[in-house]
Amino acid sequence: MKIKSGTHLSIFDVFKIKGEITGEANRQRAIITILANSSNPADRTRTGISQRIAKEKGISWKNIYSGIFRDLDEILIPLEIAEEGGRLPLRRGPKVLQENGIPYYHLTKKGVLVALSISEVKNRAGLLQAFFLKSNSKEKEYERIITNLLEISPNFTYSIFQKYVKAFCENKITDLLPFDLSKLKSVPDESLIIQKEVLGAFMKLSKQDKEDAMGFLNEIT
Repeated sequence: MKIKSGTHLSIFDVFKIKGEITGEANRQRAIITILANSSNPADRTRTGISQRIAKEKGISWKNIYSGIFRDLDEILIPLEIAEEGGRLPLRRGPKVLQENGIPYYHLTKKGVLVALSISEVKNRAGLLQAFFLKSNSKEKEYERIITNLLEISPNFTYSIFQKYVKAFCENKITDLLPFDLSKLKSVPDESLIIQKEVLGAFMKLSKQDKEDAMGFLNEIT
């Protein structure tokens, strides 16, 4: 599918003045979260997604349906983050819909990678496992170290996915796949530099110094 000029994943977009996440970003995050969390196809149709989001916000689903439709058809599907997963039969309504059914959607491999960067998504550990099941040999080189990091530092591990996907959203890397964290080398990130420095220094400390350092950190976090 040809991607239109200006097609942009907005899940990290914020208002310049307020610094708050934009409505479009919230909507796209909500769609991806529903596709990641729900196993019920009825929840993953355009109407089902609209109704789930509307219920959480206490508004009419018809008021947000057009936005959901646009995000799916103009952003998430063209970017290959989501795709049609099948069709549900329809007993009432227009004949063409009864014959063809209503499409429901699921995340692609690229979509699962995006979902790993969104904190609202449940069972990210399961999604990570599913992602690596579909990975090529190059991507699988990351599996062991990321799995180990996830056990000892889940927040740090998911922050890596967040930085990776955000770099894509900001056009700092050209594509999410193949999954290659070395792409982040061209995207300076002070927090990652600090984390690397702390980890390197911590490994060189004596046992007592490590305990003292942890005690200090426990006092300020």
